[in-house]
Amino acid sequence: MSVDRFGRDDADDRMMVAAAKLAMDMALPTETAGNQVLPLPEREVTWVRRLFEKAIGGFYDVVLSPLGWCVQCGGTLTWQIDRKTDGIDKILPTMRTDMVLEHKTSERRIVIDTKFTSIVTSGWYREETLRSGYVYQIYAYLRSQTGRGDALADSASGLLLHPSVGEEVDQTAVIQGHSIRFATVDLATSPSDIRARLLSLCAPVWKALS
Repeated sequence: MSVDRFGRDDADDRMMVAAAKLAMDMALPTETAGNQVLPLPEREVTWVRRLFEKAIGGFYDVVLSPLGWCVQCGGTLTWQIDRKTDGIDKILPTMRTDMVLEHKTSERRIVIDTKFTSIVTSGWYREETLRSGYVYQIYAYLRSQTGRGDALADSASGLLLHPSVGEEVDQTAVIQGHSIRFATVDLATSPSDIRARLLSLCAPVWKALS
């Protein structure tokens, strides 16, 4: 592939071949000087966030499914509504998860929400704090599903996953019986390190930290 030359009639194949080579080499494109040239990708935030989400979901699907895990990407959760007015369905927001991992044998469910921002921000009373909106979101995903006689839902854990921006974070709190983990993955490390990091985040947190 490295010695192929693209003519005028097949120049449109250049991007596809370059992407295939990146995938086979498990390499990430950068903006530093090198010997390969690619078009500058779009920098639209939503596109990058979705790419990160799909990459994480695809990794877990390929690696964990053969090990007995069920990986669901882009599912929705329902609210436990006892009574409602006629118009509430039009304005009540939908809870859409990025991915849910389930392992029936070990009776484990992990609800994962990915964000492509720094995991912490400046706080009013302290230098750094988790972004409150994200914490409330993963908490709602977990607590809204309990009390239905579903043992997996009652003991489900959550993972809020960000790319690392300047520092690595891996902290956990058990809130009302649900373990919620706040972690980062460094996308600038080697593929083997990224793989090991993502797999470690699926381990029970207290075992992983021991």
